[in-house]
Amino acid sequence: MSGRGRGIRNEEGSAVVEFVFLGVILLVPLIYLTMMIARVQAGSYAATQAAREAGRAFVTAESEDSASGRARAAAEIAFADQGFGGGEGTLGISCSASPCLTPQERIDISTQVTVPLPFIPSFARDVVPLEVPVSATHVVIVDRFRGE
Repeated sequence: MSGRGRGIRNEEGSAVVEFVFLGVILLVPLIYLTMMIARVQAGSYAATQAAREAGRAFVTAESEDSASGRARAAAEIAFADQGFGGGEGTLGISCSASPCLTPQERIDISTQVTVPLPFIPSFARDVVPLEVPVSATHVVIVDRFRGE
C-alpha cells in the first residue's frame, strides 16, 4: 500500500444514512404542512357549506318559528359532514326586515369554525393560540312569490 491511501477514512454506506436522515428531516414537516392545509381546507368547506345550507333551510321554512331551528339543524349537518360536529361551528342569522320571511328581503347568514392544528397537545393550546378561525357569509333573498 502506498502512503496516500492511509489517511482516507472508509465511508462506505454513509450516503444511505445521510439520505435517510435528510429525507426524514425534510419529509416530516412536509407531511405535517399537508395535513394542516387539508384540515384548514376542510374547515373552509364546512363554513361555506353550512352558510349556504342554513340559508336555504331558513328561506324554505313554512313559518318564522321553525326557520331558525331548520337553519341551525342544516348548519350542524354541514359542520359534521367535514368533521366539525358537536358544536365546533357557530351560526349567525340577521334579517333586513321584520318579519324575516318577508318576500324579497335579504337574510344574511354567517358561520365560523375554529380549526385546531393537528397533533398539538391541549396544554400547548392554552399557552399559544394554535387554531385557525375560518368564516363564511351567505346572503339569501326570500322568494318574491312566497305563499304566506
